[in-house]
Amino acid sequence: KCKTERETSKYIIEKLKSNGFIDIKNVKKLSSGDKVYMLNRDKSVYAAVIGEEKLENGFNLVGSHIDSPRLDLKPNPLYEDAKLALFKTHYYGGIKKYQWTTIPLSLKGVVVKPNGEKVEINIGEKEDEPVFTITDILPHLAEEQYENKIGKAIKGEDLNILVGSIPSSSDSIKENVMKIINEKYGINEIDFYSSELEAVPAFKARHLGFDKSMVAAYGQDDRVCSYTNLLALVNAKPGNKTMVSIFADKEEIGSVGNTSMSTQAFDLFSKMIISKTGNKELSELEMYYNSKMLSADVTAAVDPDYDEVSDVPNGNVIGCGVAIEKYTGGSGKYSASEATAKFTSEVTQIFDKNDVIYQFGVLGKQGKGGGGTIAYILANKGIDVIDCGTPVLAMHSPFEVVSVYDTYMTYLAYKTFFNS
Repeated sequence: KCKTERETSKYIIEKLKSNGFIDIKNVKKLSSGDKVYMLNRDKSVYAAVIGEEKLENGFNLVGSHIDSPRLDLKPNPLYEDAKLALFKTHYYGGIKKYQWTTIPLSLKGVVVKPNGEKVEINIGEKEDEPVFTITDILPHLAEEQYENKIGKAIKGEDLNILVGSIPSSSDSIKENVMKIINEKYGINEIDFYSSELEAVPAFKARHLGFDKSMVAAYGQDDRVCSYTNLLALVNAKPGNKTMVSIFADKEEIGSVGNTSMSTQAFDLFSKMIISKTGNKELSELEMYYNSKMLSADVTAAVDPDYDEVSDVPNGNVIGCGVAIEKYTGGSGKYSASEATAKFTSEVTQIFDKNDVIYQFGVLGKQGKGGGGTIAYILANKGIDVIDCGTPVLAMHSPFEVVSVYDTYMTYLAYKTFFNS
């Protein structure tokens, strides 16, 4: 149901409200057991359940991100060429561009009109709606394309979405498409300037395999961890420690911007909790220093077809439980967030006592690449952090694969960590 950060935020807020969470802006005083949230510009969410212990002792935090690789429309996207109407795109996050051709796409997002009206766009998900696609050259004429390296076979500027082919009365395909859009949504071409429109795979989430042991879907990086994070917070019993969940935006492009983990909006949420629990002398930095966090992001699973990039003894294997990564980064642990030995031991003891099945691994072999999560941003605040999430096959593809078992263990890991 949730293929964009806006859709995910909306779902999270609905789930929180139905479980007794209240917008922190509407709360004057917080006490043990109270549940609050903060929505940041419809794209990221922070939520907390207040515990019995003083905030000086810190909180237990699980932080995930809700954005995924996709195609964004450019500010002036609509054009006509060879009697076809197309949308120009700018890819968001790390993708293999060839994977985004010849698949069904849906279009989602918002347009804000000059009068301030916000129009929601969602087309391509229902069976009776049209879908969109990016065409590719036929094999018969692809000799030159075959000579390119795979990363250059499809260029970023070739990721243009086919949206129409019928001309208007003035013989303009573009004009006819714009007329249809105007009739359906009441927007004009100039309104694209003030829009946030995303093209995402129109695939449905499906069980995979004869045994239905896996789930294949778009955007499981990182919504599989966000979903388990949300359920863990909702289902965890209020206890000694204050429990906090983060659902951040913009992780896939480096955590930049005012809805990302780098923004001080989370610090604002923390300050509001401190203030409304009557701890006005406490700084959020003091609270952070005694806090503990699971960075809830997916990691790469060992793929037998590509095991040459995996350090198999240190790899994460589908169906073997939630994956713990003591450090991330690459090229000599560059940009890595590394958990201390003490905190690593604390986390494994919590899991062992609660029958959480886990595995330890790394993203891949040295020199083969690397990657990171939001862990370093919270670690920079003084919080003890370790990466802990679901292993994924075909990560960053339009159709990622996870294990049902690993997903359940991810949920159990987060829930037991909250209540530790």
